[in-house]
Amino acid sequence: MTRHNDLKPANDDDVFEVGAPLRTGRLDEILGFHLRMANVAIYQDYTAAMGDIGLTQKQFAVLELIAANPKVSQIDIANQLSMDRATMMALVNRLEGRNLLERQPSPVDRRRQELLLTGDGIEILKQARHIQEQHELRFTSRFTAEELEEFINGLKRIYADITPRTQQTD
Repeated sequence: MTRHNDLKPANDDDVFEVGAPLRTGRLDEILGFHLRMANVAIYQDYTAAMGDIGLTQKQFAVLELIAANPKVSQIDIANQLSMDRATMMALVNRLEGRNLLERQPSPVDRRRQELLLTGDGIEILKQARHIQEQHELRFTSRFTAEELEEFINGLKRIYADITPRTQQTD
């Protein structure tokens, strides 16, 4: 049976005072907790920064991937971003509804839909890149170039074994 003292956080040496900042206890030693808190900070700043053009992080990523890979299929993007087909289709539908991308049937495989940026998509991506650079700078400026490179490489090691799923037709 677990006793109350067994659950006492390591840094809980006195009584919690109402209105005081919460002690994090054992959470302070958990990588996932810190990744989540960092993600919340970045997400909130990104959402505020992109508010005027109404572009989510996922939508920005999709536009960037299409710009880098013209005529890419939506399933290839979904695999790269570890998204399911339904979510990817809804996202592409929203971007197409805003006239930011267009779908074309592949001349090689009619089941495959190729994605291309429209003129509006290119313009919004230019705006979004500028906003995103400023957003990114608010966080990357907290590190030296060496620290940032090491940090990003460390993050990549965390998700290195999460490879894109095998190709499927869409």
